[in-house]
Amino acid sequence: MSTASKATELLRLHRAPEILQLANVWDVISTKVISALPGTKALATASHSIAASYGYEDGEHIPLATMIEAIGRIAAATDLPVTADLEAGYGNPGETIRKAIGVGIVGANIEDQMRPLPQAVAQMKQAADAGAAEGIDFVLNARTDAFLRGADRDPREVLEAAVERGRAYLDAGATCIFVPGKLDEPTVKALVAGIGRGLVSVINVPGSLSPSKLQELGVARISYGPWIQRVALTAIADAATALMNDGALPEGTRPLN
Repeated sequence: MSTASKATELLRLHRAPEILQLANVWDVISTKVISALPGTKALATASHSIAASYGYEDGEHIPLATMIEAIGRIAAATDLPVTADLEAGYGNPGETIRKAIGVGIVGANIEDQMRPLPQAVAQMKQAADAGAAEGIDFVLNARTDAFLRGADRDPREVLEAAVERGRAYLDAGATCIFVPGKLDEPTVKALVAGIGRGLVSVINVPGSLSPSKLQELGVARISYGPWIQRVALTAIADAATALMNDGALPEGTRPLN
């Protein structure tokens, strides 16, 4: 598939009645393993996981050139559409997305970091316009950090801020609105009611609502952020601990690499 075809397919998957689940990858081998699984329709990168694999803290500490190289290798390792976590756009969301499209990426997360709303809207518009300028159906998953940064605020104000920002980002050209946080059912219902059915994207963490429940509530997309890498690293730590205590390699280990 061409980059344009992959973009159109990723957009279709976001618009489909069935919820889109994206397992987050961070390198070529994780990409190949996840791509080969039955039911995998598209992939998402995790900026946290990529940064960790290169020895950087999350939060745009990894150089942009290194991030672009990493996501380009991921996009080249699969025939499936890939959407990338590009954090806040590294100071220039439009140019960052242009570079990402150049290496085969067809969607992106851009986070608002709860900047003043006019500034955040301008940021999302730059991102959406960059995708349109490249002539593809680029999928912008505009992220609001209302819940991540709203622990000390009235929950009703946090919800109102998330809805207000989500609507504004849709008006600026975003495809869907990413609201990370451990969200309960009433909150998800309120977000879908305020932003729109099929327009809300969430992250699942331990204790989150099930995919089937989120689909029932009208959520468009689930991703898992750094948790897929954490699952892998937990398995590594547990296996190595057992081996160093006169144990054996786990039964059923498969040569996936």
